Amino acid sequence: MTTEQAPSSGISRRRLLGSAGAAGAAGLVAGGAAGAYASEATRDAPAPLSSLGATAVPFHGRRQPGITTPLQAHGHLLAFDLAPGANRKAAAALLRRWSRTAKELMAGEAPPDDTGIALDAGPSSLTVTFGFGRTFFGKAGVEDQRPEALAPLPDFVSDALDPKRSNGDLWIQIAADDALVAFHALRALQREAADTARLRWQMNGFNRSPGATGRPMTTRNLMGQIDGTNNPKPADDDFERRIFVPERGEPAWMAGGSYAVVRRIRMLLDSWDHLSLERQEKVVGRRKSDGAPLSGGTETTPVQLDKVDKNGALAIAGAAHVRVAAPASNQGAAMLRRPFSYHDGFRDDGAPDAGLLFIAWQADPMKGFVPVQRKLDLGDDLSRFLRHEASALFAVPPGCAPGEYVGQALLEG
Repeated sequence: MTTEQAPSSGISRRRLLGSAGAAGAAGLVAGGAAGAYASEATRDAPAPLSSLGATAVPFHGRRQPGITTPLQAHGHLLAFDLAPGANRKAAAALLRRWSRTAKELMAGEAPPDDTGIALDAGPSSLTVTFGFGRTFFGKAGVEDQRPEALAPLPDFVSDALDPKRSNGDLWIQIAADDALVAFHALRALQREAADTARLRWQMNGFNRSPGATGRPMTTRNLMGQIDGTNNPKPADDDFERRIFVPERGEPAWMAGGSYAVVRRIRMLLDSWDHLSLERQEKVVGRRKSDGAPLSGGTETTPVQLDKVDKNGALAIAGAAHVRVAAPASNQGAAMLRRPFSYHDGFRDDGAPDAGLLFIAWQADPMKGFVPVQRKLDLGDDLSRFLRHEASALFAVPPGCAPGEYVGQALLEG
């Protein structure tokens, strides 16, 4: 459990409001008890549901939540465009409303005029994160405050981008360990946009649920591969430098913030699933069973890019994904990947419309995402099984103190 994530004490107002319905259903509890115990007996000592629901992440703080917070099970990504005529004052009012609502929801409280979607539920590790797209600054009258790092991402060979699902003036990342809590936040924030901003696109994702494995493990993606082993760790000496804008960085309102690259990457799962296990492992450069690099060891063993096998060939092939994406292959470039998987049904040809909602955090996209993606474009075996279909870049300011709202230094500075 991190300093950002701690069990909530007491009863939330949202849960209290739902207790009236619980009282009316009390007569059902006794009759359903036997079934509940039988269901529990089929499980291997799961974590109590009360702990999942009771876990709260603070809204206020030095950083916005949802960056270093442990991955949650359900996620929604939304981009909005400012409505015609919406100016700096209107944008500030919107961010004030959004920040207030996010604070209440993350504490497990029901905002005014609540829809009741998440009655009875605790905070469930809910996080809400806000960001600004490149086009926001001109529309809001703060063009002189647009960061240089928010320059448009370059075109990549693998791009097949849908402009309707890319970019945007404003961005919200919502994540929680309960699907209803996550949707409740999505609905509440979308309603708060009112006439100030219009939804441009929305994407829904998921990860493994807490307690689904016998011990904490790195999550797997829809290809079945363990994904995220080489992520920078907060304990690393250079973590802050890689992920967050320096405290004296430019512009001043972004000091302590980060930049989020968002990509919708469809996986060609039918083609991937037809590969043998051995071939899949060579494409990635890791064992599928436990995530260990093909150079040997366990999942967390450092990758040895110069190791050869008994035949004198590289243990990790020259175009294997872990080799091409490794910081050692990209002059130290690294980013904090915090993705969600997605499945949006099936395409006309019967193939699954599924893959990864890739979210990468870094202090400077030109030193993080861009050089790595350029290298992957040149020769990554895994790229043959991926299609980049949407892309966006957002400036995510630092957190705010009680009584403030996210982005206040930009809009009122």
